[in-house]
Amino acid sequence: MLYRAIGMMSGSSLDGLDIVYAELLHEGGRWSFGIGAAECYPYTTEWKDRLQGATSLNALDYQLLHTDYGHYLGQQVNRFIDDHNLHYQAALVASHGHTTFHVPARRMTAQLGDGAAIAAETKLPVVSDLRALDVAFGGQGAPIVPIGEQMLLPGYGFFLNIGGIANLSTHGPDGFHAYDVCPANRVLNLLCAPLQKDYDAGGALAAEGRVNEDLLAKLNALAYYSEAPPKSLANSFGTDTVLPLILSFGLTPADSLRTYVEHITMQIEAAVRHAGSGIRERRLLVTGGGALNGFLIGRITERLSAHDVEVVVPDEQLVQYKEALIMAFIGVLRWRQEYNILSSVTGAERDSIGGAVWIGQEA
Repeated sequence: MLYRAIGMMSGSSLDGLDIVYAELLHEGGRWSFGIGAAECYPYTTEWKDRLQGATSLNALDYQLLHTDYGHYLGQQVNRFIDDHNLHYQAALVASHGHTTFHVPARRMTAQLGDGAAIAAETKLPVVSDLRALDVAFGGQGAPIVPIGEQMLLPGYGFFLNIGGIANLSTHGPDGFHAYDVCPANRVLNLLCAPLQKDYDAGGALAAEGRVNEDLLAKLNALAYYSEAPPKSLANSFGTDTVLPLILSFGLTPADSLRTYVEHITMQIEAAVRHAGSGIRERRLLVTGGGALNGFLIGRITERLSAHDVEVVVPDEQLVQYKEALIMAFIGVLRWRQEYNILSSVTGAERDSIGGAVWIGQEA
């Protein structure tokens, strides 16, 4: 059976909206995929400001933003269909939305982007609210991409995504496990702001800096890193806890970036070490915007070589759009009424079929 779906992902780094048109084939009990088109539509300054300020809004204004952003997402899907001549091809849209509040300890997570508004704009079936049911079942609601890694990307024992937050999935004898490792691009990008740069291209600025050992020790001592998985991070951990700690040291941007790169690599190494040597396949697939940061990848490669782990950076399309691809896949599984969230990853009481379905087309 062939499914043609559009997946959307808006990460915490706020660099833009990732959209993928995917063809997903289920044949003989196995899944395969092809990416027919992919695009990242950068956010305007207005949308960046609105999304960044979402958690400080009152209840009514937050709900209005939720609706506005849903219509915006639907309009971007229509734009994507026009740009790539996909009319009458995509049969389903799956939208992750943009995470704002994430408090799994209180069984609550919230992603902006009203699915009903997306369906109304696109006139297509839409799957949204992908994390909510897992959180209701006591799970972390994150990471959710391991189901796609397991079924679409065989041959790896480790999957590292470096976006606004870095997360690691492992595939061992007892199944898939995953958790958020540490804030990543969100903090690195904010450290570039004093230089009027959106990000540190290739890690060139970090490469010029020096590690501040006192700051590095304080970063590594933050309580989250001593918690046992499954666990997940809200965006606010990076912006409200990590960033102020870094800025309190008054370092140059280069030294701040260099120190934080070292922190990321140490936490990734710790996560791989925690996974143990029982994982037979010793290859790690790196995706997300951080995979294009050559200096960061070099440091990760150096550290993981001591654990006999080979770091693999795939083609740039998969690097940038893996999460949007897997959102499309999760949407297809929801449409098929099959499990699309793994409790072994999130810690929920059971696997779940996550996502609200909105029927945008006429009956």
